[in-house]
This record gives sequence, structure tokens and C-alpha cells, in this order.
Amino acid sequence: MTAMETDAQRPTVSVIIPARNEEACLGDCLQSLLAQSGVLFEIIVVDDHSTDRTPEIASSFSAVRVIDAGPLPEGWTGKNNAVTAGARQARGEWLLFTDADTVHLPGSLARALTEAQESNADLLSYSPEQIAVTFWEMATLPVIFAELARQYPPAMVSDPASPIAAANGQFILVRRAAYETVGGHGAIAGDILEDVALARVVKRSGRKIRFRYAPDAVRTRMYRNYRQLRDGWTKNLALLFPKPGWLAVKLLALWIIPWIAMPLAHDGHWWWDPIWIGSFLYLTTRLRRANFKWDREILGALFGMPMFAYLLLRSKRAHANGNVPWKGRTYSDKTHLLAAGH
Repeated sequence: MTAMETDAQRPTVSVIIPARNEEACLGDCLQSLLAQSGVLFEIIVVDDHSTDRTPEIASSFSAVRVIDAGPLPEGWTGKNNAVTAGARQARGEWLLFTDADTVHLPGSLARALTEAQESNADLLSYSPEQIAVTFWEMATLPVIFAELARQYPPAMVSDPASPIAAANGQFILVRRAAYETVGGHGAIAGDILEDVALARVVKRSGRKIRFRYAPDAVRTRMYRNYRQLRDGWTKNLALLFPKPGWLAVKLLALWIIPWIAMPLAHDGHWWWDPIWIGSFLYLTTRLRRANFKWDREILGALFGMPMFAYLLLRSKRAHANGNVPWKGRTYSDKTHLLAAGH
């Protein structure tokens, strides 16, 4: 089998990439996908009213099909509209929804398809390896992903007997027949958190989903500066955690304990104080689930926890006010588009 289809062959997988102003990362993503082997596939980039060089970059790859997302229907999020447009054009038996900021490791597409088939999963989602470069990426991401792993344990997500469902929109491989039966992204048209919403719809229909951390398959750098990180997690956090305010208070309280213990340490030797040592070790071990190296766990324990608490509260307030900005558009909580900028 060759990677790309011939005119006489139908692709097994249709890779669908929604792209809105992704000139910084789209080229690397497409190169990694075009290098895949072991499965027949097509690649569809859906340009979602980009104002940068996104369409030009996508069109520079002759094997990539570039389509327009079309007008944004009332009540839809931009991403849901874009991936739906891509799904309509797709010809594969399986659909891979992936983001423009991902890089796919060699052979990962064929391996993912085999994993989905062998596990009898109608939906397979990978949580990519997170690339962190700037200080706030390195400090904040370990805390966020540790808490996500606590809220959505992959083993429970993958357990048909558990009601917990989750997916990561950076990599969702779904059987086309199952996707269409549950209504696709049209069934969750207004959901800002479309990946988790789609997983819930699929799991509630009685179909199996599989979810795991997959550094062997895909990696991503989600946000490239502080503002992107702040706005991106403001969009998502209040929807990912059922009680964001309570979680923020809880983590701040845990974070404050070592700093209270420091001046109370005997003879001022706080680094030997058992309360300080115990509480700081607890903070760092709490971050182990995030799959980051130890130095990032220390940064997270020192600086990431208060930042995460701030983002939780910021997200809660934005959703409560019905004012969630993202990529030139403003959304209300879950269902309504307030304004669109193209």
C-alpha cells in the first residue's frame, strides 16, 4: 500500500484539518502527514476565513485538497463548521480530525488505524506530547494536563462501563459510519468544547471510544506566546472542569502551604522543615500524571498552580458573562455565536 491514493482507489482515512490563521505551523503539520505510509489516505485542509497565508501554504502542497469552510451558520462554532465542511467532502472509511499545530510521527497514521480496529473502537483519540518553549508554557501546561488526567482518567474514558467520556481534538480518528450515525459535529454544532462533546455523543450511543497519551504518535505546540495560552485556556477550562471556582481555590490553598511553612521553620532552615518538604513534594508528585519531565513539574509546582487558578477563574468569568473570544470571534457559553470577524 502507498500513502496517497490513486484515482482508482478510495482512501481508507480522510485527514481533515480545520485551519484559521495557521501560517506558523500548517506547513510542518502537512509535511508530517504527507510522509505517512502503510495506509491509503487523503488530506483535506478547510480554510476557515483565514486572513494570513494559511490558504497559500496549504495550496503549495499539490497532494492536499484545500476547501473553504463556507458561511458560518448561526449558532455554530467556527471549528465545528469547518470540520463539518471537510467531512462532507471526505471519501474515507475513517475520518481523522487533527489540528494544524500537530506534527505526526512516521507511521503513526497506520498504527492508529490498526489500534482502533484491534480494540474495536469507533473513536480513537490521542493526547499528544505537549511541546513547551516559553516560561509560562513550561510552568502552566504540567498543571493543566495533570488536572485533566485526574478529571478524565484515560482508563475510565476507555472503559465502556464508565460514563466518563473525553477526547483531544488534536487527534480524533473516528469510523465514518459511527460519526454519521450520531450526527457528526452537526449534533454538537454550538459546543465550544467540541472534542469532549463528540466523545460523549459517541459513547452515549453505545459505541466504544479509546483514549490515551500518545507521544509515540503525535506532538503539538498549542500556543506560542502568553496571550495565546491565556485566551485558549480561557475558552476551554470552565467547560473541562465542573467546578472551576472550587478547583482554583483548592489548588491555591495547596500551593500556599509551603510558603506559609517557610517562615515558620525552626531556626529559619526551611529547606529542612518537614512541613515544607512534604507539602512541596506533594505538589510536584501531583503533577506526575501530566507526563512532563521533573524540571517542568518543579516549575509547575512553583509558578504554574497560581497561573492555572487564575485561568480557571478567568474562564469561569468569561463563560458566565457570555463573552469568550477566540481567533477574532466571540462565543457565549456552549451555544451561540455573538460576533464573527473574518
